[in-house]
Amino acid sequence: MRAVLLFAGSFLASVALAQNAPPPAPAPPIPQQANGKTAPADAAEAPKPPAEKPRPVVKAKPRPAPPPMPLMRVVAKNDPRPTVFPGAVDAIQDAAERYRQIAESGGWPRLPAGPYKAGQTGEAIALLRQRLVREGDLAPAFPGAPEFDSILTEAVKGFQARHGLAQTGIVGTLTLRALNVSAHERFQQLNESARRLRSRNFGFGPRYVVVNMPSASVEAIANGQVERRHIAVVGKADRPSPEVATRITQVNFNPTWTVPVSIIRKDIIPKMRDDPSYLAKSKIRIFGASGAEIEPTRIDWTTERAAAFTLRQEPGSGNSLGQIRIDMPNREAVYMHDTPSKRLFARDDRFHSSGCVRIEGVRDFVAWLLAPMPGPGGGPWDRRDVDDLLATKTRKDIRLKEPVPVIWTYLTGYVTPDGVTHFRDDVYGLDQLAVLAPMPDEAPTSSAPQNKAKAKADLEQPLPPQAVPLQAVPLQAAPASRRVLYAAPDVSRHRPLITPPARASAGR
Repeated sequence: MRAVLLFAGSFLASVALAQNAPPPAPAPPIPQQANGKTAPADAAEAPKPPAEKPRPVVKAKPRPAPPPMPLMRVVAKNDPRPTVFPGAVDAIQDAAERYRQIAESGGWPRLPAGPYKAGQTGEAIALLRQRLVREGDLAPAFPGAPEFDSILTEAVKGFQARHGLAQTGIVGTLTLRALNVSAHERFQQLNESARRLRSRNFGFGPRYVVVNMPSASVEAIANGQVERRHIAVVGKADRPSPEVATRITQVNFNPTWTVPVSIIRKDIIPKMRDDPSYLAKSKIRIFGASGAEIEPTRIDWTTERAAAFTLRQEPGSGNSLGQIRIDMPNREAVYMHDTPSKRLFARDDRFHSSGCVRIEGVRDFVAWLLAPMPGPGGGPWDRRDVDDLLATKTRKDIRLKEPVPVIWTYLTGYVTPDGVTHFRDDVYGLDQLAVLAPMPDEAPTSSAPQNKAKAKADLEQPLPPQAVPLQAVPLQAAPASRRVLYAAPDVSRHRPLITPPARASAGR
């Protein structure tokens, strides 16, 4: 009994001590592995590795800019042959007749998808040879040979040159597209081009300027040779450059730009709605009828009220005309000029203006215009005189002593003085007016009575299946009564013609 009491007393004493003792320290957390399992006990006690010093940030070297894409549509700057010359209309009409005969005798084969290049063989290469022989780019010897050899390469380059394409000798997308245009379509291009050029009744001079919109080029011609040929940017398809025949009368250095009403409506007003500071950024000021300047905040840009005011951009590097404006009075109020957007000259598609013509290398062109006149130093005007005058940054107008004739024309098909026929794309769709022209089997005839017998005889003499190439023909003056070979038909009994895009009244 005594032993039991002693055990109970010691038990109670131990319980009392336990209640009065401080709480134990918390156990260290058990480390967890990535998979969620408990790590071994020694892992929790492992020393941490020393932190690595941050590595210096090495800036990546800027990648070099990719080389510019090679142009596929080119302007042959060193070609001395003018697009327009006395007798050009007759030459184009003669070419139209030859293409009509080709179409009537079966045209040329259509080529399958390419590309084609040197070293290839096969049936498609034989068709390519036949196609080039038919139009005269390849001699008729061995027209069906299936090899793409060096002779065929040169023939392809000649075809590309006639169509304003890069002379690669490879039949790519653009070359194949041009090869597959039918002979009848080529006839229509030539016929319509002759009609348009004749309607201008251009007065040539010893020195004159030609702008051919489909070529997007400017030619400065003297003594029958192109002395300067410039790349140009011409009107957009929805704001096409108009056909004009007039004279260049003066050159404006460091000009202001009075914004045409059409551009105020189409461009300025929408930009002011998006950005009310646009006019200030562009250094364009607004003037009322009295000549007083008006603040842009006084105009309601949600309407077209701004078109009733004069908007004028100050001279400077950002001026939309650049540093030079070439004045040529005309009803369309268009002109030629410099531009701050020179990157557009490096594009295949150079149809970006609002109707006016921008000229690459315009300083050299102006030096050519002014060359017959004495310059500031007493000698003939040259490029240095032009640079010096522009460097003054002051407005200066120089009137030409002898105005230079200039023609803006739209020739999708034309013939150079050596008899070579050239084609360009119908960017503005003007040749679509000829879409209802008589097909060759309808035997259209000229409106000139003396040409009816000749046209009928030509129709009765179709070319053989493998026609001889088109040879250069001597250019002879045609009788005054001669007209375009095939005029547009009476469309009163046909569906409506496709309407060409409206012309811009003026632009940049």
